[in-house]
Amino acid sequence: MKEYSVIILFFLFCSSYAQVGVVKGIVLDKQSENPMEGATIELLDAEIATGVITDLDGRFILKNVPIGRQVLRISYIGYESTTIPNVDVTTGKDIFLNVTLLESFDQLDEVVLTSDTNKDRPLNKLATVSARQFGVEEVTRFSGGRSDVGRLAANFAGVSAPDDSRNDIVIRGNSPTGLLWRLEGVPIPSPNHYSTLGTTGGPVSALNPNLLKNSDFITSAFPAEYGNAIGGVFDLGFRKGNADDYEYTLQSGIFTGVEAMAEGPMGKNNGSFLVAARYSLVGLLGIGAGGTAATPNYNDVSFNLDFGRGKLGNFSLFGIIGNSDIEFLGDDIDEDDLFAAEDENTFVESRFGVMGLKHRLSLGNNSYLRTIVSGSYSGNDFTVDRFIEKNTPQERLIRYTEADNTETRLTFSTLFNTKVNNKLTLRTGMLIENYGIESLLLDRNEQADSDGDGDPDLVNFRDIDENLSILQPYLQGQFRLTEKITLNAGLHSQYSTLNKQFVIAPRAAVDYNFLPNHTINLGYGLHHQPVPLPLLFLNENVNGELIQTNRDLDYAQSSHYVLGYNVKLSDSWRAKVEVYYQDIEKAAVEAFPSSYSTLTEGADFGFENDRVSLVNEGVGFNQGIELTLEKFFSKGYYGLLTGSFFDSKYEGSDGIERNTPFNNGYVINLLAGKEFKTGPSGKNIWFVDTRLTTSGGRYFTPVDLEASQQAGFEILQEDRAFSEQYDGYFRWDVKFGLKLNSRNKKSSHQFYFDLQNVTANENIFVRRYNRLTNQVDQVDQIGFFPDFGYKFQF
Repeated sequence: MKEYSVIILFFLFCSSYAQVGVVKGIVLDKQSENPMEGATIELLDAEIATGVITDLDGRFILKNVPIGRQVLRISYIGYESTTIPNVDVTTGKDIFLNVTLLESFDQLDEVVLTSDTNKDRPLNKLATVSARQFGVEEVTRFSGGRSDVGRLAANFAGVSAPDDSRNDIVIRGNSPTGLLWRLEGVPIPSPNHYSTLGTTGGPVSALNPNLLKNSDFITSAFPAEYGNAIGGVFDLGFRKGNADDYEYTLQSGIFTGVEAMAEGPMGKNNGSFLVAARYSLVGLLGIGAGGTAATPNYNDVSFNLDFGRGKLGNFSLFGIIGNSDIEFLGDDIDEDDLFAAEDENTFVESRFGVMGLKHRLSLGNNSYLRTIVSGSYSGNDFTVDRFIEKNTPQERLIRYTEADNTETRLTFSTLFNTKVNNKLTLRTGMLIENYGIESLLLDRNEQADSDGDGDPDLVNFRDIDENLSILQPYLQGQFRLTEKITLNAGLHSQYSTLNKQFVIAPRAAVDYNFLPNHTINLGYGLHHQPVPLPLLFLNENVNGELIQTNRDLDYAQSSHYVLGYNVKLSDSWRAKVEVYYQDIEKAAVEAFPSSYSTLTEGADFGFENDRVSLVNEGVGFNQGIELTLEKFFSKGYYGLLTGSFFDSKYEGSDGIERNTPFNNGYVINLLAGKEFKTGPSGKNIWFVDTRLTTSGGRYFTPVDLEASQQAGFEILQEDRAFSEQYDGYFRWDVKFGLKLNSRNKKSSHQFYFDLQNVTANENIFVRRYNRLTNQVDQVDQIGFFPDFGYKFQF
């Protein structure tokens, strides 16, 4: 500990005379999204007045900006000006801002001043309700978040994620499979290491937050350009690299791994490159983490190459490539391991990748055409070898489960956006996705011994090589009816070549600013999504022939109704209340009376493999109220309090209303953070962040112990599906660290320690049947876990 103190004091001394930084960016018309030449950027609260004007491409550079958190004002004649607080200027890296200005409702000859920017407002101008933006600073700042955007979302109202082992996102009681991931405008598979076919979460994120720009998270009634989802949308984007100077980052952390990143100018058209690579730190150290003694190995490479603005428009190439593997060897596994068993050797590999070419062409001053062509893939191999009569002279090892899944996508997306005038903006587009799916699933679990060899039969549940396409045309518009009332409305349609199904979904939302700083919004949306692919292509043995009896299932559909009220209490405080109701129909259930529904799937690595001949007769609903009180970062501190109180129910084919496994009932989050200036010049920062989370326990189906003991595997009491509830979840995280700005070089250092679950609360992970002890065992989630990290930017 003494050595660490000497190192920190050395950095404090070297950085005590920190100088200045650079802020640069681009200013766009919010409706046309085209650059604005001649906009004014002013640095407020500075000893010497500082300001610049944007160039022909809408770009600006502010040099010699004092270190620390600064405030900028951006203005243009005839437009509502905007103020951006909390710009964290350091010596290690230039700050880049994307700024949008809204043309005044009535043409004016002078600048119209507005209050500070609301970070809760989404970047997508057509998203009115249940939407907010987030930035990379929030991803890396919040304690307990592991620099994972999925875990970041768990702090927002309406989101539940009381599972320390995975980053699945449960939105308003919907299954995690209802989430749509988008990157740079196109849908992508689950961007997580160790992800499996049909799921949307995983233990470790493959998204590098250092490449992300401010992005949108939408939890309900999303605009018409989003489809093939009924739960929510994560609409992510990569930032561009520094087009003026070369910059580098070296970083290390328990979960983020060892990382190197480089960025800088490229070409002659103001282009740039941004490339980063990461490798698992625990893999390098050969230790377990995240609830297992096995060593997880994972790595990913992300990039964004911007070729600048030329005569043919702006081209950029983006992508992510990720790989992961882990081996669970039974002799090395503890009985409380979250993922494996003592009588099995399990081998897991996963792959994830996406690459896209993006083109943007300005059509006059008020319109643009954006086209993206991309390809993506995801795959996983899962093999289980089980010991029979382990630790006896009769011990033998047999192949018990074998799964090999690969999904490839070719995606074409085109979008035309035009600002007709300052009151009307139109957007139309088409998304075409072609899926190639190869899936093999052989499993002995819960099977009979029909061949008399003494072992359960190895049954073929899936063996497919399928191809299908989904087409999604849409049309939407923003109508500024009055200075206080804005209407966003549109139509989304969806067609599948698999079963020739075509649907049309209306979307509408209105925003009414009835008093200064007071806004009411109302939204409605109809949303559709097919059954998860692992269920859609299940085999059923019909008269000795394997037939996919689920492939003609219709889309599940969900109607979203939302009413919200926002009030800005001051320049940096805001409060929000939102109530909602979701009516779900056409969920897939069994043809005979049972408690099963596809609405209960998706919170684990796999899906049930014996749910065949399903029919679209299941229903469900989600309803609740959400509260948010937020203090945006200013005067050295921030705070966020969110509360979600909800009810999530479903009906299987037996007609009985039951809790979904996602019906926690309530989720409450309290986050706060404070920065303290240090050093002779006050340019270095000590910081502390803390997070308290509590929620109701998950509902689960109790084990039939007697039947399980007779069968030798777990049998659940399905007539009592999700009738019992685990104890409530509670966790307290504390994060603290130090930011150091260099004395005379363009460099900075950051250290942090993140103490997760500091009270070592024993939150329940699962109660499951143990075939070795013939009892039901309780396994707890991860206890106290210290994380640490270091970042060097230069």
